[in-house]
Order: sequence, then structure tokens, then C-alpha cells
Amino acid sequence: MSPKKNDPVAPPTIGEEWHVRYGVTDAVGGWQELENRAANNLRAAWETMRHRPGAGNPTGRHHPLGGRLATAVRSGRVMPRWQIEVTGGDRLWYLLDVEKRAVWVDYAGAHPKVTE
Repeated sequence: MSPKKNDPVAPPTIGEEWHVRYGVTDAVGGWQELENRAANNLRAAWETMRHRPGAGNPTGRHHPLGGRLATAVRSGRVMPRWQIEVTGGDRLWYLLDVEKRAVWVDYAGAHPKVTE
């Protein structure tokens, strides 16, 4: 997805930061909806993905997904999928790409039924 006129400019990564990228087009709209509902929480989630996406001590609000949702394939490689609880009813899912030091947001929105 290429930036276009009027799109926000992402800050460059520096030091040990990770790239935060959209992995699927649907995540773009979901991200914008979350920004409208819970901008402060979404910013905190973004900071987590930028600085410590595979945190050593998972919490109830930030952890790897389990079962069939635990991994996904991107660019021919299997990657772990993590979740951040943005609000009680909103979630972010992302793939952890250690090789490229990037996270790929593959879901942003209301709590998906598939995890129930």
C-alpha cells in the first residue's frame, strides 16, 4: 500500500525500533475506526508494537494468540501472531517478523468472534 496525498507521514524507525506496517488492506479501515474510538489506547498499542512487539512477559492485554490462530504465513514464512487488547471490545492482531524487524497488522477492530 503506497502513501498518497493527505496520508499521515509515519516517523522513521531509529535504534532498536520495529517497523509497524499494514499486512492486509482491511486493517487500514479497522485502524481508522479504532483511532476514532480510542486514540489514546491505539497510540499505546502502536508504541508497544514499535518498541516491544514480542514482549518477554505476555499480559492479559498483550500476548501471542493460540491454537490455529497462533501463526500465519507471510511472504512464504510462518510467523507468530500476537494480540493487543486496545479496549475491552477492540483488538489488534499482528504478525511478528523477526527477520525484517517488522510487525504486520493483519486485524484491527472489534473483538473477533473466531477467538471465542
